[in-house]
Amino acid sequence: MTELIDNTNFLDLKSCDPEDVTLRTGCKFDKSKNQYVIKIWGRSYCIDLNNYEIKPVGSHVKTYRDFLYLFILYYLMKSKNIDPSGTWVSEKDITGGAAFFRGPHTIPTDVIIQKFGDDIALFKKECNVLGGSAINLADVAFAFQITPSIPVAVLYWQGDEDFPSEAKLLFDKTIEHHLPLDIIYALAVEICHAL
Repeated sequence: MTELIDNTNFLDLKSCDPEDVTLRTGCKFDKSKNQYVIKIWGRSYCIDLNNYEIKPVGSHVKTYRDFLYLFILYYLMKSKNIDPSGTWVSEKDITGGAAFFRGPHTIPTDVIIQKFGDDIALFKKECNVLGGSAINLADVAFAFQITPSIPVAVLYWQGDEDFPSEAKLLFDKTIEHHLPLDIIYALAVEICHAL
């Protein structure tokens, strides 16, 4: 792995009860290989506890650095068996989020705006390719089922002569029960760059 993921994260996951992990997350565990396989955002990933690595299952899967892998490790270790509430909140509405999500932890929605500009049709097309479901927010918005318990929405407003285009991420209100703020940030970075 790279500098983002320390081997202690794998050791922490290794110390978890595999039966508990599989029950909470719906992943599979191969005891003989000491590997978990989990589906994240519609793609499968193998977490190899013996070799301290995570690999996509199949080809043509790209991630932004190791932010997604960090999310996967923490999701397996810490997530709860809680259904989504159906209530969308911004990162600032998450407990502690107003102080955390600024400066170096500002969610990089600017990369979404740089890619799509005023091209709403292209944004819709890319969201559909990534398995998004259209929702009735902003000028156009899509919800992505990252895991069964963690949906994330991406909202887009088309710019005009007075205001530039704007993008925003929303999270289900329950996300703070699954992940600490820094891992929510890691997931948000991955989503922005995946788009």
